[in-house]
Amino acid sequence: MSRRFLFVLGSARAEGNTELLARRAAEQLPADVEQRWIDLAEQPLPDFEDLRHDSDHVRPPSSTPTGLLLDATLAATDIVIASPVYWYSVSAQTKRYLDHWSGWLRIPGLDFKTRMAGRTLWGVAALADEELSVADPYAGTLRNSAAYMEMRFGGVLLGSGSKPGDVLNDTGALTRAKTFFAQDAPLARFPHETAGAV
Repeated sequence: MSRRFLFVLGSARAEGNTELLARRAAEQLPADVEQRWIDLAEQPLPDFEDLRHDSDHVRPPSSTPTGLLLDATLAATDIVIASPVYWYSVSAQTKRYLDHWSGWLRIPGLDFKTRMAGRTLWGVAALADEELSVADPYAGTLRNSAAYMEMRFGGVLLGSGSKPGDVLNDTGALTRAKTFFAQDAPLARFPHETAGAV
């Protein structure tokens, strides 16, 4: 299967540091790798409503933002969450997108979890801190989501930046961006599954 990347932009600011860093990493992908970019600010999802126990779940029409994101997610081999670190986790728009995965799991006949298994989840984020470890909760959100879905996890490309364009001064992040998508993405595991592993 040829690789198809979906970049889900979750910033509250257009062309912000996270998007700049994601585009630098995407420039390194081979020309034959399809890229699709969806800005959640331009395709706003409705608030997620948990209807697990009291409603029939139907596939959203492709003409809606929810249906568009579902179709794009299923079409991708690689999903890149490009969200800044907001309060040590993903943005509200990004969290809403991930919350909708819960609904998609319950659409009869869609087999969302089965179809997502084995695909790869990546993260790209800018944060207003030079100490990158403060983004550990962000990385944990994505890693654990990938583990639950039995996906691979390529890790998170982090860059430091607050004002527009700041991340372009983070030479370490720009260097990491050159090889980020070329690295091996192992099957995601929850921390308790890897604790004590040698």
